Amino acid sequence: MTRPTISLPIADLSAYARALAKELGQAPSHLTLLNKLAKAAGFRNFQHLRASQRAGLTLDPPPPQALPDLTRVSAALRHFDDAGKMTTWPARTAIQHLCLWALWSRLPKDLMTERQISQTLAQHHHFGDPAILRRTLCELHLVARTPDVSTYRRLEHPPPPEARTLIKALQPRLIASRLKYSTGGDGGA
Repeated sequence: MTRPTISLPIADLSAYARALAKELGQAPSHLTLLNKLAKAAGFRNFQHLRASQRAGLTLDPPPPQALPDLTRVSAALRHFDDAGKMTTWPARTAIQHLCLWALWSRLPKDLMTERQISQTLAQHHHFGDPAILRRTLCELHLVARTPDVSTYRRLEHPPPPEARTLIKALQPRLIASRLKYSTGGDGGA
C-alpha cells in the first residue's frame, strides 16, 4: 500500500525555523536549523535553496496582470455621456455589470440609507431607475444591504481589468463635468 504524499507549503522558512526551534526547546541555532531544513528538501544548504528560489523567479516570473478586453470597455463607454453619467441601461448583462463597477467606484464607503444610495445613484445616471441599479449592485455583491433594506454599504473588491480601465476612462469626463458646474455654466462661453 502506497502512502499519500502530503505537501507542506511554507511561506517563510525563516519564521518556520524559529517556530520549530521554539517547539523543540534545545534546538540547534537558527542558521543550522535552516540548513538542515534545506538539506531535508534536497538542497546543499540554505543559501542553495535561496539561490534556487531567486533563479526560479527570474526564469519563470509570476504571470502578468490580465489585459482588459477593450471591446467590452468601449461598449460600456457608449452608455455614459460627456459628464460621465450613465445614459442608458445596457441590454447585455456583461456590459451592465461592467457599467455598475463605474457607479460602484463613486459610492461612499460609509453606511447609507436607501434614500442616500438612491440619491447618489441618481446623480450618476439619467434613465431614472435607481432601484435596478441598487438591486443589481447587491446581486453582484458590490453593495450589501441589511435584511430590512434600510441600510446599504459598499463592499470593497479589487475591480477586474475591464472595470479599472472603464473607471479610469471616465475620470476625465467627471472632472470636466465638475469644473463646468463649479464655474457656473458652460466653461465661460
